Amino acid sequence: MRSLLTVSPDLPDAAALLERVRAVLRAHGEIVAELPADNTPVPDSLDFDRVLAVGGDGTLIAQVRRILHHGVPLIGLNSGRLGFLAEFDVASLEAHAEQIFGPTPLVRHRMVMDVQVLRADGSLVHSGIAVNDAVVSAGIPFRMIELRVDFGQDTGQDTGPDIAGDGVIVASPIGSTAYNVSAGGPIVHPDVEALIVTPICAHSLAFRPIVLPSHIEVIVHVERANEGTNLAIDGQIHVRLHRGDTIRVARHEMMARLIGNPAVTYGRQLISKMRWAAPPNYRDRGA
Repeated sequence: MRSLLTVSPDLPDAAALLERVRAVLRAHGEIVAELPADNTPVPDSLDFDRVLAVGGDGTLIAQVRRILHHGVPLIGLNSGRLGFLAEFDVASLEAHAEQIFGPTPLVRHRMVMDVQVLRADGSLVHSGIAVNDAVVSAGIPFRMIELRVDFGQDTGQDTGPDIAGDGVIVASPIGSTAYNVSAGGPIVHPDVEALIVTPICAHSLAFRPIVLPSHIEVIVHVERANEGTNLAIDGQIHVRLHRGDTIRVARHEMMARLIGNPAVTYGRQLISKMRWAAPPNYRDRGA
Protein backbone atom coordinates (compact mmCIF):
# COMPACT_ATOMS: atom_id res chain seq x y z
CA MET A 1 0.00 0.00 0.00
CA ARG A 2 1.47 3.32 -1.11
CA SER A 3 0.59 6.15 1.26
CA LEU A 4 0.95 9.91 0.99
CA LEU A 5 1.39 11.56 4.40
CA THR A 6 0.32 15.20 4.79
CA VAL A 7 0.94 17.00 8.07
CA SER A 8 -0.47 20.28 9.35
CA PRO A 9 2.34 22.85 9.67
CA ASP A 10 0.69 24.09 12.87
CA LEU A 11 1.03 20.75 14.64
CA PRO A 12 2.83 21.32 17.98
CA ASP A 13 5.23 18.76 19.46
CA ALA A 14 4.48 16.32 16.65
CA ALA A 15 7.66 14.22 16.67
CA ALA A 16 6.41 11.34 18.84
CA LEU A 17 3.00 11.27 17.17
CA LEU A 18 4.46 11.22 13.67
CA GLU A 19 6.87 8.42 14.52
CA ARG A 20 3.92 6.24 15.53
CA VAL A 21 2.05 7.25 12.36
CA ARG A 22 5.03 6.48 10.13
CA ALA A 23 5.46 3.11 11.82
CA VAL A 24 1.85 2.17 10.97
CA LEU A 25 2.25 3.25 7.35
CA ARG A 26 5.54 1.38 6.90
CA ALA A 27 4.08 -1.76 8.47
CA HIS A 28 1.45 -1.83 5.70
CA GLY A 29 3.45 -0.58 2.72
CA GLU A 30 5.52 2.48 1.89
CA ILE A 31 5.37 6.22 2.39
CA VAL A 32 5.76 7.68 -1.10
CA ALA A 33 6.03 11.27 0.17
CA GLU A 34 5.50 13.43 3.24
CA LEU A 35 4.13 16.88 2.42
CA PRO A 36 2.89 19.90 4.38
CA ALA A 37 -0.91 19.90 4.54
CA ASP A 38 -1.36 23.04 2.46
CA ASN A 39 -2.99 23.92 -0.85
CA THR A 40 0.05 23.25 -3.04
CA PRO A 41 -0.88 20.84 -5.85
CA VAL A 42 0.27 17.27 -5.32
CA PRO A 43 2.78 16.36 -8.07
CA ASP A 44 1.21 14.20 -10.77
CA SER A 45 4.34 12.07 -10.69
CA LEU A 46 3.37 10.69 -7.28
CA ASP A 47 1.47 7.40 -7.33
CA PHE A 48 -0.40 6.57 -4.12
CA ASP A 49 -3.33 4.51 -2.81
CA ARG A 50 -4.10 6.31 0.46
CA VAL A 51 -3.70 9.82 1.84
CA LEU A 52 -3.28 10.28 5.58
CA ALA A 53 -3.91 13.85 6.76
CA VAL A 54 -2.64 14.68 10.26
CA GLY A 55 -4.24 17.76 11.81
CA GLY A 56 -7.71 19.00 12.68
CA ASP A 57 -10.93 19.08 10.69
CA GLY A 58 -9.71 22.15 8.81
CA THR A 59 -6.66 20.22 7.66
CA LEU A 60 -8.83 17.35 6.46
CA ILE A 61 -11.15 19.71 4.56
CA ALA A 62 -8.22 21.39 2.81
CA GLN A 63 -6.77 18.02 1.81
CA VAL A 64 -10.13 16.87 0.40
CA ARG A 65 -10.04 19.86 -1.97
CA ARG A 66 -6.38 19.18 -2.72
CA ILE A 67 -6.61 15.51 -3.70
CA LEU A 68 -10.24 15.12 -4.83
CA HIS A 69 -9.35 14.74 -8.51
CA HIS A 70 -6.93 11.90 -7.66
CA GLY A 71 -9.91 9.77 -6.52
CA VAL A 72 -7.89 8.32 -3.62
CA PRO A 73 -9.40 7.56 -0.17
CA LEU A 74 -8.42 9.99 2.57
CA ILE A 75 -7.80 9.18 6.23
CA GLY A 76 -8.16 11.95 8.81
CA LEU A 77 -6.07 11.66 11.97
CA ASN A 78 -7.24 14.25 14.47
CA SER A 79 -4.71 16.26 16.41
CA GLY A 80 -6.93 19.34 16.60
CA ARG A 81 -9.69 20.50 18.94
CA LEU A 82 -12.83 18.75 17.71
CA GLY A 83 -12.21 15.93 15.27
CA PHE A 84 -15.74 15.62 13.93
CA LEU A 85 -14.70 14.72 10.38
CA ALA A 86 -11.24 13.36 11.21
CA GLU A 87 -12.44 10.17 12.88
CA PHE A 88 -9.12 8.63 13.93
CA ASP A 89 -6.57 9.25 16.64
CA VAL A 90 -3.25 7.44 16.60
CA ALA A 91 -4.53 4.61 18.83
CA SER A 92 -7.55 3.86 16.62
CA LEU A 93 -5.35 4.15 13.52
CA GLU A 94 -3.13 1.41 14.96
CA ALA A 95 -6.12 -0.69 16.03
CA HIS A 96 -7.84 -0.60 12.62
CA ALA A 97 -4.75 -0.48 10.38
CA GLU A 98 -5.37 -3.90 8.82
CA GLN A 99 -8.77 -2.76 7.51
CA ILE A 100 -7.71 0.81 6.66
CA PHE A 101 -4.80 -0.32 4.50
CA GLY A 102 -6.43 -3.51 3.28
CA PRO A 103 -8.45 -4.10 0.11
CA THR A 104 -11.87 -3.31 1.67
CA PRO A 105 -11.68 -0.28 3.97
CA LEU A 106 -14.81 1.43 5.24
CA VAL A 107 -15.18 4.32 2.78
CA ARG A 108 -17.70 7.09 3.38
CA HIS A 109 -18.66 8.82 0.12
CA ARG A 110 -19.44 12.47 0.73
CA MET A 111 -20.88 15.11 -1.58
CA VAL A 112 -18.84 18.25 -2.13
CA MET A 113 -19.70 21.39 -4.08
CA ASP A 114 -18.46 23.18 -7.17
CA VAL A 115 -18.29 26.97 -6.71
CA GLN A 116 -17.89 29.62 -9.39
CA VAL A 117 -17.76 33.40 -9.09
CA LEU A 118 -18.56 35.53 -12.13
CA ARG A 119 -18.29 39.29 -12.50
CA ALA A 120 -21.09 41.41 -13.95
CA ASP A 121 -19.49 41.16 -17.42
CA GLY A 122 -19.60 37.35 -17.25
CA SER A 123 -15.87 36.86 -16.64
CA LEU A 124 -14.95 33.94 -14.36
CA VAL A 125 -12.82 35.05 -11.40
CA HIS A 126 -12.92 31.90 -9.29
CA SER A 127 -13.69 28.24 -9.80
CA GLY A 128 -13.08 25.64 -7.12
CA ILE A 129 -14.36 23.11 -4.61
CA ALA A 130 -16.17 23.69 -1.33
CA VAL A 131 -16.34 20.84 1.15
CA ASN A 132 -18.26 22.44 4.02
CA ASP A 133 -19.77 25.65 2.76
CA ALA A 134 -19.68 28.71 0.55
CA VAL A 135 -20.56 31.81 2.58
CA VAL A 136 -21.37 35.27 1.29
CA SER A 137 -20.82 37.72 4.17
CA ALA A 138 -21.34 41.47 4.46
CA GLY A 139 -17.83 42.47 5.54
CA ILE A 140 -16.56 45.91 6.48
CA PRO A 141 -18.24 48.34 7.14
CA PHE A 142 -20.87 45.74 8.08
CA ARG A 143 -23.93 47.41 6.64
CA MET A 144 -26.68 45.12 5.41
CA ILE A 145 -26.10 43.70 1.98
CA GLU A 146 -28.74 42.70 -0.54
CA LEU A 147 -28.73 39.39 -2.40
CA ARG A 148 -31.08 37.47 -4.64
CA VAL A 149 -31.05 33.69 -4.55
CA ASP A 150 -32.26 31.75 -7.57
CA PHE A 151 -32.47 28.01 -8.10
CA GLY A 152 -31.29 26.53 -11.37
CA GLN A 153 -32.85 23.28 -12.56
CA ASP A 154 -32.78 21.10 -15.63
CA THR A 155 -36.01 22.74 -16.76
CA GLY A 156 -34.75 26.30 -16.29
CA GLN A 157 -34.23 28.85 -13.55
CA ASP A 158 -36.60 29.28 -10.63
CA THR A 159 -36.61 32.77 -9.13
CA GLY A 160 -35.99 32.64 -5.41
CA PRO A 161 -36.11 35.11 -2.54
CA ASP A 162 -34.33 38.37 -1.88
CA ILE A 163 -32.13 38.61 1.20
CA ALA A 164 -31.38 41.80 3.09
CA GLY A 165 -29.04 41.05 5.97
CA ASP A 166 -25.54 39.84 6.74
CA GLY A 167 -25.33 37.25 3.97
CA VAL A 168 -26.13 33.65 3.15
CA ILE A 169 -24.62 30.19 3.69
CA VAL A 170 -24.78 27.45 1.08
CA ALA A 171 -23.69 24.28 2.86
CA SER A 172 -23.16 20.63 2.01
CA PRO A 173 -24.51 17.93 4.33
CA ILE A 174 -21.10 17.42 5.95
CA GLY A 175 -20.92 21.19 6.39
CA SER A 176 -24.38 21.33 7.94
CA THR A 177 -22.86 20.95 11.44
CA ALA A 178 -20.45 23.86 10.92
CA TYR A 179 -21.36 27.54 10.34
CA ASN A 180 -24.77 26.46 9.03
CA VAL A 181 -25.95 25.00 12.33
CA SER A 182 -24.56 27.98 14.28
CA ALA A 183 -26.71 30.25 12.08
CA GLY A 184 -29.85 28.23 12.82
CA GLY A 185 -29.71 25.90 9.82
CA PRO A 186 -30.70 22.23 9.95
CA ILE A 187 -28.45 19.24 10.55
CA VAL A 188 -28.51 17.05 7.43
CA HIS A 189 -27.16 13.50 7.50
CA PRO A 190 -24.05 13.28 5.28
CA ASP A 191 -25.48 10.33 3.32
CA VAL A 192 -28.11 12.72 1.96
CA GLU A 193 -27.09 14.55 -1.21
CA ALA A 194 -28.44 18.05 -0.79
CA LEU A 195 -27.63 21.75 -0.67
CA ILE A 196 -28.66 23.77 2.39
CA VAL A 197 -29.39 27.49 2.04
CA THR A 198 -29.36 29.40 5.34
CA PRO A 199 -29.63 33.20 5.64
CA ILE A 200 -27.35 35.06 8.04
CA CYS A 201 -29.31 37.51 10.18
CA ALA A 202 -31.90 38.17 7.50
CA HIS A 203 -34.01 41.28 7.99
CA SER A 204 -37.14 39.14 7.95
CA LEU A 205 -39.28 37.21 10.41
CA ALA A 206 -40.17 34.62 7.78
CA PHE A 207 -36.94 33.62 6.02
CA ARG A 208 -36.32 30.01 7.04
CA PRO A 209 -33.46 27.80 5.81
CA ILE A 210 -34.25 25.43 2.96
CA VAL A 211 -32.84 22.03 1.97
CA LEU A 212 -32.66 21.45 -1.78
CA PRO A 213 -31.98 18.28 -3.80
CA SER A 214 -28.45 18.12 -5.13
CA HIS A 215 -29.44 18.44 -8.80
CA ILE A 216 -30.54 22.03 -8.18
CA GLU A 217 -27.92 24.76 -8.54
CA VAL A 218 -27.97 27.69 -6.09
CA ILE A 219 -27.31 31.03 -7.80
CA VAL A 220 -26.58 34.04 -5.58
CA HIS A 221 -26.72 37.50 -7.17
CA VAL A 222 -25.00 40.36 -5.34
CA GLU A 223 -27.30 43.37 -5.64
CA ARG A 224 -25.75 45.54 -2.94
CA ALA A 225 -22.33 45.05 -1.37
CA ASN A 226 -19.93 46.64 1.09
CA GLU A 227 -16.24 47.32 0.54
CA GLY A 228 -15.38 44.14 2.43
CA THR A 229 -18.13 41.85 1.13
CA ASN A 230 -16.62 38.49 0.28
CA LEU A 231 -17.19 34.83 -0.43
CA ALA A 232 -15.54 32.45 2.05
CA ILE A 233 -15.07 28.86 0.92
CA ASP A 234 -14.68 26.50 3.89
CA GLY A 235 -13.41 29.52 5.82
CA GLN A 236 -10.08 29.05 4.03
CA ILE A 237 -10.39 30.66 0.58
CA HIS A 238 -11.70 34.21 0.20
CA VAL A 239 -12.94 36.04 -2.90
CA ARG A 240 -13.87 39.73 -2.85
CA LEU A 241 -17.37 40.39 -4.15
CA HIS A 242 -18.87 43.42 -5.85
CA ARG A 243 -22.30 44.54 -6.93
CA GLY A 244 -23.35 42.59 -10.00
CA ASP A 245 -21.32 39.49 -9.16
CA THR A 246 -22.90 36.03 -9.34
CA ILE A 247 -21.98 33.00 -7.24
CA ARG A 248 -23.02 29.60 -8.58
CA VAL A 249 -22.95 26.61 -6.23
CA ALA A 250 -23.71 23.10 -7.46
CA ARG A 251 -23.03 19.49 -6.63
CA HIS A 252 -19.52 18.53 -7.77
CA GLU A 253 -19.29 15.64 -10.22
CA MET A 254 -16.89 13.75 -7.90
CA MET A 255 -17.48 12.53 -4.36
CA ALA A 256 -14.99 12.83 -1.52
CA ARG A 257 -13.88 9.41 -0.28
CA LEU A 258 -13.19 9.43 3.46
CA ILE A 259 -12.03 6.27 5.21
CA GLY A 260 -14.20 5.86 8.30
CA ASN A 261 -13.45 4.53 11.73
CA PRO A 262 -15.50 1.31 12.18
CA ALA A 263 -16.03 2.21 15.83
CA VAL A 264 -17.58 5.61 15.00
CA THR A 265 -21.14 6.36 13.87
CA TYR A 266 -22.60 9.69 12.81
CA GLY A 267 -25.16 9.68 15.61
CA ARG A 268 -22.52 9.06 18.27
CA GLN A 269 -20.37 11.82 16.79
CA LEU A 270 -23.28 14.26 17.00
CA ILE A 271 -23.87 13.36 20.64
CA SER A 272 -20.27 13.13 21.83
CA LYS A 273 -18.68 15.90 19.76
CA MET A 274 -21.55 18.35 19.17
CA ARG A 275 -23.57 17.65 22.34
CA TRP A 276 -26.66 17.07 20.18
CA ALA A 277 -29.86 16.87 22.27
CA ALA A 278 -27.92 17.27 25.52
CA PRO A 279 -30.51 17.22 28.35
CA PRO A 280 -30.79 19.70 31.22
CA ASN A 281 -28.71 19.05 34.34
CA TYR A 282 -31.35 17.29 36.47
CA ARG A 283 -30.53 17.19 40.19
CA ASP A 284 -31.82 13.62 40.63
CA ARG A 285 -29.32 12.41 38.02
CA GLY A 286 -26.35 13.60 39.97
CA ALA A 287 -25.53 16.39 37.53
